[in-house]
Amino acid sequence: MTLSSFLTNLVIPLNLCIALLVAAVVLFMVRLRKLAFVVAVTGLSWVLFWSLPASSLWAGGRLEQLYPYVAASQVPTADAIVVLGGHTANGRQNWFEPYDSDTATTRINRAAALYKAGRAPVVIVSGAALEGDVSEAQVMARALKQRDIPENAIIMESRSLTTYENASYTTQILKQHNIKDVLVVTSALHMPRAMAVFEKLGVSAQAAPLTPQIVVPDDPRFSFWQPDSRALTASRSIVKEYVGLLVYWLRGWV
Repeated sequence: MTLSSFLTNLVIPLNLCIALLVAAVVLFMVRLRKLAFVVAVTGLSWVLFWSLPASSLWAGGRLEQLYPYVAASQVPTADAIVVLGGHTANGRQNWFEPYDSDTATTRINRAAALYKAGRAPVVIVSGAALEGDVSEAQVMARALKQRDIPENAIIMESRSLTTYENASYTTQILKQHNIKDVLVVTSALHMPRAMAVFEKLGVSAQAAPLTPQIVVPDDPRFSFWQPDSRALTASRSIVKEYVGLLVYWLRGWV
């Protein structure tokens, strides 16, 4: 397990709350009762904070707004489109609403739209196999073909397991094909870390994120301050990005 994965799993609200509650029980048993109370309250407060939609809208929304969404026809042209592996909230349109396959937007949808809009003549898909023998790059390449993207316009990078490796291995491909400028496709939440890595590696990159997912839904019953299970579940992705940015900064990758 990488340092980033360890820290992410540690501070995920439910995980940290459970860990702190267990620590509080131990402290109580050894008669450090005041400290036990503080530790328990800290754990419960962490879960409560991330269960509030307002917290996700504030913390996650700040990251999503750094690279605003632009329609495919308005995105600058480049030599290639780079699609990073992974997904956020299953491509759902809004984190605070139930999943709807009819409105879900994936990274492949975005890349296909950019290609068909003439933004770049090549699509590079990046991602290793997370389970089994089929890589994310292969899955994405197959999906692109189903969307009528020519096979000769698709390049696969099937070794990367992290955002840093996505960028690093893709950079090698760019040099091999003499590609100078790229459009980076990933979720709006993930885009700040992805762009920071590409820029650190000296790649001329433009952000082409998916539409923001952490937005106020069109529901008059929606409450910023009422604990919500979807907000708590989604907090994992938000925490992951902040921890990832910290770890990547410490390692000199951004």
